[in-house]
Amino acid sequence: MTTFDDHPTVRRLRALQTSQDQDSQNPILSPIDRDWLRSFCLDLGVDDVGFVSIDQPEVADQRAKILQAFPQTKSLISFVYRMNRENVRNPARSVANVEFHHTGEEVNIIARKIVRELEQRGIRAINPAMGFPMEAHNYLDLDKQVWVVSHKPIAVAAGLGHMGIHRNVIHPKFGNFILLGTVLMDAVVTNYDQPIDYNPCVECKLCVAACPVGAIGADGSFNFSACYTHNYREFLGGFSDWAKNIAESRTAKDYERKVGEADSATMWQSLSFGANYKAAYCMASCPAGEDVMAPFLRDRKEFIQEVVKPLQDKVETIYVIPGSDAEAHTAKRFPHKQVKQVRNSLVPTSIGGFKVGLPLVFQPKQSKGLNAIYQFQFTGQEASQFTVSISNQACEIHDGLVGQPDLVVKADSKTWIGFLRKERNLVLAILIGKVRVKGDIRLLLKFAKCFPT
Repeated sequence: MTTFDDHPTVRRLRALQTSQDQDSQNPILSPIDRDWLRSFCLDLGVDDVGFVSIDQPEVADQRAKILQAFPQTKSLISFVYRMNRENVRNPARSVANVEFHHTGEEVNIIARKIVRELEQRGIRAINPAMGFPMEAHNYLDLDKQVWVVSHKPIAVAAGLGHMGIHRNVIHPKFGNFILLGTVLMDAVVTNYDQPIDYNPCVECKLCVAACPVGAIGADGSFNFSACYTHNYREFLGGFSDWAKNIAESRTAKDYERKVGEADSATMWQSLSFGANYKAAYCMASCPAGEDVMAPFLRDRKEFIQEVVKPLQDKVETIYVIPGSDAEAHTAKRFPHKQVKQVRNSLVPTSIGGFKVGLPLVFQPKQSKGLNAIYQFQFTGQEASQFTVSISNQACEIHDGLVGQPDLVVKADSKTWIGFLRKERNLVLAILIGKVRVKGDIRLLLKFAKCFPT
């Protein structure tokens, strides 16, 4: 009987490995020539590409997550693939969504081809998805992430652009009409790229004007939950809300009252053909980029009339959390658009998620006039202490107990999460001592107004 070590294939491979280990010119051990790798990626169809070392300071905050995804990572290949911008700008969002989905598939195909070529050369590599599928089971654990790799900061580190005030990467030539791909590989490159020394964003504020929920502030602030609730309505959170509405409906009429035929149709479309972005108007209206800016420079008023105004004037449903800044913004700025209140899908399942999620769901305008320091002390399964400071319509989170508190909340961690998820009664929890409050309890009501659920 032939043993594993005696198998002909095993003997040949081990002999080859010994020979390669003795060869100082072993291509597996040698750095990859940057010019060759760049030409190879461009030949596959990418529109631009850059290379980043895992040790570059620009990706220091991403390093742990990258190595968690692929511990052997030494270098990252970051590339951009252009979208057809007239499709993205079209008020018929089915046109835009086809562009997003098909371009995304091209990104994944190209990334896979890069990895295949590297593997054939004996170099280990992986290509995380451009978008979905992701680690979807993490979406409610706000202290985790659903994506395997953060493509945007890697693209910035690779010199492929900078983030605009709308939180999209703007390429100096192609503008923000791009999708990003990343490959992690177990090899070094002869030369690495550096971030470009200017931001292509011209801060024209057209993204501010176009956003139907006011997610982008003229001062550069960003309301994450407003964008997430509307633009990503048919993604994870919206699907969960839709499923709960089905479960809670007593009859078909009750379901129709809660959801409606139009939302049923769009959810069917998303489940059948890919989840649809409801807006992405920030991308559509952006004039930045050498290939994009000429019409804007030639006649700004005409550009706004042709590109921005059709999106502003579109009659559509806008999805908002009750009591949110987005609800007030849409009602005031776009009275012709129908506002539909939906549940907040960013409800944490852990104290860590509660802490990380606070800046994501904070509503600045709801906090107007509030100047207070909140200290949270959690016991039980998730013992934790941190401080939340709200002043000047801004929210800051500090580890530990910082400053002189205006309100102290001491709570059993499991009870507090149950309260946030509407599974526990806060008044009862206070009465039985599972939650204790020291200070003006009215500040707790004001806190809740800043973080509507």
